[in-house]
Amino acid sequence: MSGPGLIRDYLAALAAQLPAPIVSELEDGLYQTHRHYLGQGLHPDAAAEAAVREFGQPHEILTAFVQASPARYAARRLLATGPLVGLCWAMVLIANRAWTWPAPLTARIAPGILLITATAMLARAAFGKYYRPARRAATAGCMGVAALDVTMLTVAILIAPAIIWPVVIATVVSAARITFSVRALRSVLVG
Repeated sequence: MSGPGLIRDYLAALAAQLPAPIVSELEDGLYQTHRHYLGQGLHPDAAAEAAVREFGQPHEILTAFVQASPARYAARRLLATGPLVGLCWAMVLIANRAWTWPAPLTARIAPGILLITATAMLARAAFGKYYRPARRAATAGCMGVAALDVTMLTVAILIAPAIIWPVVIATVVSAARITFSVRALRSVLVG
């Protein structure tokens, strides 16, 4: 394959998986490397092959970007902190005898479904092998976790009959996680 065609195909393989701004930066670097090899007297085809070889195979580039993605980082942090936040809210529900609260069955089940869905999305983002699906899953997971924390804070304020120390701890932990989720969501959407 000819030099510029080889580079175009290389960039097309990256563009199928990575956001346009990232591909644009890689394109600039790849063409600079190509010009460098042309300046050393290589034929255009050989210069393109040398530039592509120096950059690495597309799957290597994609793997590196997936491993360094903000989506993966955010998902892993939220998964790691999830059990602590869950324990805090479990203490609140037990201390306030939540099973006696006048709440319809759907209101009791909905947070569990949201928790399972958000956890599955975060796991997909944390351990996925593709950049864009990990990004979408992290977005959904961050939004789900924030919604779950907001729901639990609302329940604690409106329904919990007593403000006791577990409520204070769970509120602080959830507020911190909401802040992290919003910041992480911003970096996931940009990156």
